[in-house]
Amino acid sequence: MYDVVIIGGGVIGCAVARFLSAYEGRVCLVEREEDVCCGTSKANSGLIHAGFDAPAGSLMAHYNVRGSQMMPELAKELDIPFRRNGALVLCFEEAGRKTLDRLYENGQKNAVEGLEILTPEQVYALEPNVEQGVLAALYAPTAGIVCPFLMTIAFAENAAVNGVEFRLGTQVNGVTPLPGGGWTVQTRSGVLKTRSVVNAAGLYADLFHNMVSAKKLHITPRRGDYCLLDHTAKSLVERTIFQVPGKQGKGILVTPTIHENILLGPTAVAIDDREGTNTTAAGLEELLAKAGSTVRNIPTRQVITSFAGLRASEDGREFVIGEVEDAPGFYDCAGIESPGLSSAPAIGESLSADIARRLGLALKTDWVRQRKGILDPKKLSREERNELIRKQPAYGQVICRCEGVSEGEILDAIHRPLGARNFDAVKRRVRTGMGRCQAGFCSPRVIEILARELGVGMEEITKTGGNSRFIVGTAKDRYQGGIADEAD
Repeated sequence: MYDVVIIGGGVIGCAVARFLSAYEGRVCLVEREEDVCCGTSKANSGLIHAGFDAPAGSLMAHYNVRGSQMMPELAKELDIPFRRNGALVLCFEEAGRKTLDRLYENGQKNAVEGLEILTPEQVYALEPNVEQGVLAALYAPTAGIVCPFLMTIAFAENAAVNGVEFRLGTQVNGVTPLPGGGWTVQTRSGVLKTRSVVNAAGLYADLFHNMVSAKKLHITPRRGDYCLLDHTAKSLVERTIFQVPGKQGKGILVTPTIHENILLGPTAVAIDDREGTNTTAAGLEELLAKAGSTVRNIPTRQVITSFAGLRASEDGREFVIGEVEDAPGFYDCAGIESPGLSSAPAIGESLSADIARRLGLALKTDWVRQRKGILDPKKLSREERNELIRKQPAYGQVICRCEGVSEGEILDAIHRPLGARNFDAVKRRVRTGMGRCQAGFCSPRVIEILARELGVGMEEITKTGGNSRFIVGTAKDRYQGGIADEAD
């Protein structure tokens, strides 16, 4: 009997797990994929929003602002990169001035610090590449950027070190109440019994909610296309650049990433497919056109990849968080769209405290709140790096040329808590394949290292888990005595 079973290994589920790990109790997180951070959490803008646009008095506003306030200390505790780069919301038409004023006033109600309305001269002094014709802008200095992969993985690793059990590659098929209280969670690998459930299932959260409650939820997948530019474009902008928002959200942004790329996106298209992460030509054309109307001189020839993410948009466009009224012990974290990443620390902190109070869980006296990230030799001095390589030669073997990733970093990614078991899991931890060649050079070596360290054949290594194998046969198997089979 678990005290808590968390459904979903995205940033929300892992944040709840991390903060619950501070309490005495048996906690299990169940995730259908082979790794954490495989859904919405891996394909978003990587922004920590300031909180000026969430409706005053909403859960979005409350958790966004609190989450933003928590980030500096949390980044130190979990050893993840975070930077307050600030954000600008640009107004190019007279009609937009009222929207800027409304956002400023709303931000004041939400207790967002440092908001200013800037003149065109002030805007261009901050960001020379902004398109001409700006009339005014809202400046939010507390907005920031973070790596969504590393944030989610850090939550998960810290939770695992503190005793949370992770069942990866385990799909949940149903949730039913136990006689006398508690829940059974049916999975492909068997049944789990628990005193309480946290529903952090992202795009599928409404399905689990509707299994246990008479008051139904409905989530619409909202697809957003993105383009990522190479490091060579990193000087384009320093801050996150928005235009005045519309009905579908914050619109197309241009932003630096924490890893010194430039990110353009997202679009916002409501779809029916909860797995529909395909990009479209129309979406990418719209993205580039709108980004180009915000920032001049975007070097589109430096686009190294495009991708799409899905947001879980609840019909009320509000977070649904807390114990379900007609399902005691079942807690929702549903409808977590933007600013979900920004809000994750605060949601984890608040919900774990609520659950602990209900279950009577005491705080641990030996909780480990610190987590050490993977060492990046590029951040060391020449002398320090040479000494590291002398002691551990694997750090002198560069595997990914584009991102400068060494074998030592890959080994750490594989062997640390909740270590990588497939190519994309390594990629999310150390950025192999994230650079200009998009894994064209490094993928064979990463596959070799994974196979060697996991003690399996190279044909067993996958891109994302499941049947996504790189090697499906050998040339030798297709030839007999040097003569090709007729089928070939």
